Formats: sequence, structure tokens, C-alpha cells
Amino acid sequence: MKKKIKNAFKHIRNIIVNPKRYFSKIVADGNLEESMLRAFLYGLLGGVLVLLIRLIGGATITFGAIFTAVVIVPVLAVTLLFVFGGLMMLVSEITGGERDWEIAIKGLASIFFIYPVILVLNAMAFNCTSIWIISLLVDAYVLFLFYNISLYCMRGKKGSVIAVIAILALFIATVYATDYRIGWFMLKNTGATLACLV
Repeated sequence: MKKKIKNAFKHIRNIIVNPKRYFSKIVADGNLEESMLRAFLYGLLGGVLVLLIRLIGGATITFGAIFTAVVIVPVLAVTLLFVFGGLMMLVSEITGGERDWEIAIKGLASIFFIYPVILVLNAMAFNCTSIWIISLLVDAYVLFLFYNISLYCMRGKKGSVIAVIAILALFIATVYATDYRIGWFMLKNTGATLACLV
């Protein structure tokens, strides 16, 4: 058990410190189950942590909240893995990179350690300013990871990858500059977003 935990922290450190080296080593070997399990477990961890934060904050814990944390959030994580896998395949097609579904899923699953972090940070937002800061930082980091996967894992052409990431960044900036940001913030933390409406 200690070895698995140590390997998980080593994996996260490698992605943060040297993403190029890490993502360049991802290959297709026919083992998608591990990627799905990783996404499910990170989703479960995120759901349980958010539940604990709400419990510490004094929220009433209902059966629905427990069901959401233990079943809905992990299943949503696996669903997001495949949705983003499809998006990654589209980006790879545009940028002239690999067209391998398994490599896309493995690359995305390797960064799913960020999923519980995002859920916890969103749950910790307490007012309009905090949801803005957390949302901007998280979205920028996700774009950075998406860039690394597109370039080093899917082996897209650098100029094309930069152009696609710039378009995605422009889209996100447009969301933040308009009232659509309220809907985006609502998905993350309803209470903090309501403070933006006052």
C-alpha cells in the first residue's frame, strides 16, 4: 500500500515538474481499465473531500449528498474522461497528431489527480472574489495540461497546438467577460456565485 501511495505522488510530481518527459512516454498497450479506474478513484476522493468540507462547514448531510459524493461524482469523472478524450481526438485531428483513442484516454487519466483538487478548491470558495480567483487559476492550469497532452502525448504540431489552445483561451476569456460566467461559476459553487449577483 505504501508503495502505491509513493508511486502516486511520484506520478503527480513528474507531471508537475517535467510534463514533456512524462507525456512523451505514454504508449498504447491495450489497458484502458486502469485509466478508467484512476478517474473513478480520483472522482471518489474528490466527492468524499467535498462532502467532508461541507460537513465541517456545518451543512446537513443527507442521503442524496452521500449518494452524489460516492456514486455520481466518480461516475461523472469517468464520463468526463471519455468526453475530454473525444475532444482530445478532435484537437489531435486538427493539429496533425496521433489518432489513438487509448493514448488520449491515458494522457487525460494521468492528469485526473487535478479533479479532486478542483472540486475541493471550488467547494472552498466563499464569495465572489474567491470564486473568480479559483476559477481563473484552475482554468489556466487545465489549459496548460491540455497543451502538454496535445503536444507531447498526442504529438501534435506545436504551432497548431498553440493556435488551438489560444482559441480555447479566447473562448474562456469570452465566457469570463460576459454574463455566461455566472453559469460557469454556478457549476462550481452556487453559494459563492450568488454573492456575485448581489
